[in-house]
Amino acid sequence: MPWRLLLSVWLVAAAVMTLGWAWQQRRENAGIVDVLWSGGLAASALGIALVGTGAVVPRLMVGALGGVWGARLALHLWHRVRGEPEDGRYHALRAHWGNHPYKWFGLFQFQALLIALFSIPFAAAATNTDSSALWSAIGIGIWLVSVGGESVADRQLARFRAAPANRGRTCRAGLWRYSRHPNYFFEWLHWFSYVALAVGAPAAWYTLAGPLLMYVFLRWISGVPYTEAQALRSRGDEYREYQRSTPVLIPWWPRQA
Repeated sequence: MPWRLLLSVWLVAAAVMTLGWAWQQRRENAGIVDVLWSGGLAASALGIALVGTGAVVPRLMVGALGGVWGARLALHLWHRVRGEPEDGRYHALRAHWGNHPYKWFGLFQFQALLIALFSIPFAAAATNTDSSALWSAIGIGIWLVSVGGESVADRQLARFRAAPANRGRTCRAGLWRYSRHPNYFFEWLHWFSYVALAVGAPAAWYTLAGPLLMYVFLRWISGVPYTEAQALRSRGDEYREYQRSTPVLIPWWPRQA
């Protein structure tokens, strides 16, 4: 594993997150950290693809798949940060922290560290010198399903939220009928793309860090817990019923009353 390269990714990410921290201190909107995290991973995928030691095909795939995934997510989040109030998760955190500079700086720097950690699958796949057409096709297939599914889930939620009649209600349209967080599910699924791209590489098993870390963070740390706590504050019993009937992450048929 090119650990020096990952160290460089972390240092650059730390500098960018410092600028993001200064931006949010002025505007009191910490949602920019998610934009920078996604964009940072897109840049990391492209950089690692350029300097990787593997064959051309897996390196191209890392740059293309990681770059497009991260850029799409960053643009989607930027539209929300620019056009909406601060995300409820960060707004609730601000109620406890206020505008305390050191606490927010720590949060932004933690996200810089996560950029380096989530770059491990990119780096591992980019060392693959034994490229396989079959596994490359599987990786592309996983990526298409996951990015397409996340885009559909995002559009369904945005359309639901745009209707004034849905204010204070929970989205159960489309994919949201089968999972309380289909966008998170597809974001997690996306990381298996690099597992497929790395098959045959000595460092292939490092790519498992992607889906493993993403599942842990989404399910128990920064994704589902904060999002659902905010939903319960704003929607109460209506969201509790949604929790009772709908799977939390992996899509499945809703439970009947």
